[in-house]
Amino acid sequence: MKKVLVIYYTQSGQLLDISKNITQELEDSVEVDLSYYEIKLKKNFPFPWNKKAFFNSFPETFLQIETDLVDLENPILQGKYDLIILSYQVWYLSPSIPVNSFLKNDIAKPLLENTPIITVNGSRNMWIMAQEKIKILLTNNNANLVGNIALVDRHINHISVITIVHWMMTGLKTKYLGVFPKPGVSDKDIKESSKFGPIILKTLLSSKFNDLQNQLLDKKAVKIKPFLIVMDKRANILFGKWARFIFSKGKPNSKERQPYIKLFSIYLVIAIWLIAPIVFLLFLLTFIPFTRKRISDKKYYSSVQLKKD
Repeated sequence: MKKVLVIYYTQSGQLLDISKNITQELEDSVEVDLSYYEIKLKKNFPFPWNKKAFFNSFPETFLQIETDLVDLENPILQGKYDLIILSYQVWYLSPSIPVNSFLKNDIAKPLLENTPIITVNGSRNMWIMAQEKIKILLTNNNANLVGNIALVDRHINHISVITIVHWMMTGLKTKYLGVFPKPGVSDKDIKESSKFGPIILKTLLSSKFNDLQNQLLDKKAVKIKPFLIVMDKRANILFGKWARFIFSKGKPNSKERQPYIKLFSIYLVIAIWLIAPIVFLLFLLTFIPFTRKRISDKKYYSSVQLKKD
């Protein structure tokens, strides 16, 4: 009997739906004992979000500062597993605070050490650098990343910005104004994520994980858009400067921090609606000269490898 654990944190429930579809084949197998563990916080973040809470979470999210967790004495975390599936959200180009906090907690290392890990994320579109940060956290826990599945909103960048804000601030995964598409990962993609289950089950039962990511890629588990790699990297540099600056001004929700949070919120709107299109034009102008690098980056970010500096 193979033991599998799904560790997740979700606000809307979308990530849990994705995880359940991916693991349906494992759930149905008599050879697999499948368990779920939900990461829980001592003080949870609101959903729907309000504007103040959303922007005040930025510095701590990007700087990967932990928060207090509860339910860490759960017996489900005490055993060893043949496979762990880590399902996480991307906040501000980084792993969400709950997932980051779990991976940095003392409970993580004995649980994850020498264990095959498959990461699953459901995001708007920019997840690549968040995955790199997850790779580092898993490496720090001596875990063995063997697979990655990234499901994203397939609509163009500015459309998805409008729809995701509607979802986050209302809690409704509905068509904004009755005109825009539904936000988040499409119902079709969520349902079809069950296609990864048979591959994972076969690999699990054979205990041969070396080629798992290639098999997942054959089923389009990851789709890399070169422009988003460029955007993700550049935004990480700028977010780092903003995060450290705001963090130095005060604690979350403190009066001292609020003027700088306001400035960041204005910057974010400008970056999305004005700077991003300019960066895209520059990307097109350098498309041919950087062909080899683009191919190399696409191959690397599709993989489960971690670059060594």
